[in-house]
Amino acid sequence: MLVLSTVPTLIFYFFGWTWLAIPWVPVVLLGTATAFISGFKNTQTYNRTWEARQIYGAIINSSRALGIMVKDFVRSGDKAKESELHKEIIYRHFAWLTAMRFQLRETKSWENVKTRSYYKEYLQYYKVPEWETKLSDELKPFLSQEELKYILTTKNRATQILASQSDRLRKLNEEGSISDYNYVALENQLKDLYDQQGKCERIKNFPYPRQFTSVNLYFTNMLCFLLPLGFIGEFAKMTEKFGEHIIWFAIPFSVFIGWVFLVLEQIGESSENPFEGNPNDIPITQISRNIEIDLREMLGETDLPPALQPVNNILM
Repeated sequence: MLVLSTVPTLIFYFFGWTWLAIPWVPVVLLGTATAFISGFKNTQTYNRTWEARQIYGAIINSSRALGIMVKDFVRSGDKAKESELHKEIIYRHFAWLTAMRFQLRETKSWENVKTRSYYKEYLQYYKVPEWETKLSDELKPFLSQEELKYILTTKNRATQILASQSDRLRKLNEEGSISDYNYVALENQLKDLYDQQGKCERIKNFPYPRQFTSVNLYFTNMLCFLLPLGFIGEFAKMTEKFGEHIIWFAIPFSVFIGWVFLVLEQIGESSENPFEGNPNDIPITQISRNIEIDLREMLGETDLPPALQPVNNILM
């Protein structure tokens, strides 16, 4: 914006190219259209981010409910065996949470965090855990070797982990460790988890429509280009009253107004994809860790993993 506003002002002032000054009306009309489309985009992209946060809020509640149900519904005459069954089912849920966050952090072609220079530059201030570790290593503590080997061969790991969970509950029902009524209640919890997973996948796999993104970018760029010319025209009218040096005010005014619209564009861009690995993402890694801590405490474990702490005030 500094270059865009300084160059035409210099040419106007020193070379007398008065034709550079344009009427303010077309700039106002374009600015109004840009404000509308920017406001619409920011509202819709914020809605995507807020919906993603609501989904993970529902996952927290469903996970806690699943933990309570497993502890109270899965019964066995042998206390040691009962504890192992509880641990197996809840640890498989940890595996689902892990597979989910890895899938949601996969990079899509329309996402910005690995393509825009300013996002790549900002990556030095934080780390995305799903990009630093392997899924197989993260799943290893939660699944048996045989089940882990099978899950890693599938395309949608989170879906297959829930399917494996359902199969295990069915077998426990057939063995009499879960009553029919309780079995139905547990299956409903799995259905709810499938619903939340599907909502996350919808946001992840369907980008904010490109036509709205492109139009907003074109309008903003055109406005930033025309702003200095419009301001030159306005300040040129004041030269008789305030002197010819008033024309230099076109530069700071253009920079400031252009900055406002450029920032609005980038705000919308940074909230389009709430799972892409952006510092403004939903902190799904931290949420998953908190769920794990809660459910481990339900199992009576005391050796708990630490809660994730912000790095440079960023939680992933």
